[in-house]
Amino acid sequence: MLTDAKLRRIQPEDGPLTDGTVSGLYFYPGKARARGKWILRYTSPATARRRDMGLGTYPEVSITDARTLALAARSQIKSGKDPIEERKLDRTPLDPAGRVPTFEEAARLAHAEIKPGFKNTKHGDQWINTLEDYVFPRIGTRPVDSLRAVDFAETLRPIWLTKPESASRVRQRCDRVMNWSAAHGHIIASPVSVIDNLLPKQPGKRERVIHHPALPWRDIPAVFQSEFVQKPPSVSRMMLELLILTATRSGEIRGMVWEELDLPRAIWTVPATRMKAKAAHRVPLLPRAVALLGVLSDQRQDANQPLVFATRRGTPYSDMVMTKALRDANVPSDVEGRVATAHGFRSSFRDWASENGYARDLAERALAHTIRNETEAAYHRTDLLEQRREMMLAWERYCLGK
Repeated sequence: MLTDAKLRRIQPEDGPLTDGTVSGLYFYPGKARARGKWILRYTSPATARRRDMGLGTYPEVSITDARTLALAARSQIKSGKDPIEERKLDRTPLDPAGRVPTFEEAARLAHAEIKPGFKNTKHGDQWINTLEDYVFPRIGTRPVDSLRAVDFAETLRPIWLTKPESASRVRQRCDRVMNWSAAHGHIIASPVSVIDNLLPKQPGKRERVIHHPALPWRDIPAVFQSEFVQKPPSVSRMMLELLILTATRSGEIRGMVWEELDLPRAIWTVPATRMKAKAAHRVPLLPRAVALLGVLSDQRQDANQPLVFATRRGTPYSDMVMTKALRDANVPSDVEGRVATAHGFRSSFRDWASENGYARDLAERALAHTIRNETEAAYHRTDLLEQRREMMLAWERYCLGK
């Protein structure tokens, strides 16, 4: 029986090897060590003639995958069908001639099918834009059945170490395109999954984490006084103040709508569709936040406008509105030469909570972070709203210097 250990030692001069598990499945060594192709030899039930069916190359197609494909073909033979002819019939043509699509054509077709599932248009556009930037110029015009693992490895090599996050996303999208091609019968299997064997190891996630510049938590009261208490209100300052007091994300503040707010009960419920973790999040609103939102409610001129903060066109503000306010105020951060970011205030809050002895679980829930341990998550049936309210009240008092 064939094993990966045996195939890794295979040499170009070695002869064909029988799998020993599926009848007629052979491995033919390639021109390089530890490479080769899978062949299923069978007698066609339609013509009674012997035929050889290609099942892909190793290691792109693993031993397990080759056996699965061979068993599926054997099942077709048993039912009186010729698997090679069936594969031809199953192939989805792009034109009457049954032409195999180029990578760019396949990518655009795959993108059109999955685009409705993206959270927003921006994410959908980013998906195809990264392929346009990094992949199409190199292999976009090549038919998908001509592409091998080495082609994708060489395409990603220029950004593999310098832009690891981008490279990882592009790799996933290439794999999605090739899996789409396999599902439509243009190729046997995606070769993208094995490119790690052709590229250097990327830096670990911890090594490549980019921390958002944050205002040190001990400096929060002074900045809060100078930028929010002592200055007249503006849209950007009110948004920033709410962001700091609630420890929420920029997008959650910018997309806040009136129907999410229960001011009498001092609760803001952000629906799952607007949360990063896709789970609804209740935010306790403290006195200053309730007062600020109350003023905005009293000043509301258009009852049909759902947004709390809307531009003149009635749309949400961009993420730059808070960034610009922080830059204009030159709010310092823990990164030399960088101004504090809006997202960084979540880090400031988290540090404050730790330094002041609040339970990790309470602080993480305030930030709406996902519980990674599935067993632990199964036992958490409450969001600890009232306990978080007490903690957030202490945070508000701290920000106000009380």
